Amino acid sequence: MATVVFGARGNVGRHVADGLLAAGEQVRAVSRTPAAGSPPECETVVADLQRPETLPAALDGADKVFLYGMLDPRKPYDIEKVTAAAAAAGIGQVVLLSSVSVVLDPDAGHPVTRHNRTIEQAVQRSGMDWTFLRPGTFAANTRTWWSGSIRTGNVVRLPYPLAQSAPVHEKDIAALAVTALTEPGHSHQAYTLYGPESLTLQRQVEHIGEAIGRRIRVEHLSDEQARAEVAGTMHPVVAETIVSQWAATDGIVATTSVITEKITGTPAHTYAQWAADHADDFR
Repeated sequence: MATVVFGARGNVGRHVADGLLAAGEQVRAVSRTPAAGSPPECETVVADLQRPETLPAALDGADKVFLYGMLDPRKPYDIEKVTAAAAAAGIGQVVLLSSVSVVLDPDAGHPVTRHNRTIEQAVQRSGMDWTFLRPGTFAANTRTWWSGSIRTGNVVRLPYPLAQSAPVHEKDIAALAVTALTEPGHSHQAYTLYGPESLTLQRQVEHIGEAIGRRIRVEHLSDEQARAEVAGTMHPVVAETIVSQWAATDGIVATTSVITEKITGTPAHTYAQWAADHADDFR
């Protein structure tokens, strides 16, 4: 039976599809629009999580699902309708790409972590077997934030250059998903995933510069200016969360993890490796 991969052309989903194919799995790649460039071994289906009526055809005859669960205010979907469609189709296992964020607790005065419980709880109520992947900061976020200013002005503007994070390569998230979908022992497990090293935002910019062969300037912004700049690429609510997260982690060493190597047997990718993989995005 097939494994349905939602967002099969996305940052993580495409690597999940490739990994499942390499493991000998039958893959049904789902996208909102007709897929171009998908591996020929994949069955491709057009469906949209925002349109539940499109889901039965995508799920029919499958037994496992990779589902992304990030709540982007620009692209909301009704998780209850999605899980109902999956359960009705006989899906037995779901691997959910959830999230974890770091925010400053105004009462406690220190950073705290939060994860996406709304979608996770809906999946748990569905009765399907589940595994949750809770990555911290995606390395790919820096492409969204900075690629434009690097390409046009060779500059990155930041309110907190010394804020630290442990960026996660999308390949590592996908590797965990593939392992959970193809190997036993991951039922009812929630894996919080950080990158293997804590880096300041300034050092991340330096790694990009090293990957593209030139020095990138870092300029300081106020919080208000930073929110406006990030809101140029992301929803304002998300921009507010990101700038708050930078403020909460200014000068604070980020949590790292070895969960990728522990579960998959392969060491996690460093941010420098991610920058090298995506150098052309910044040129």
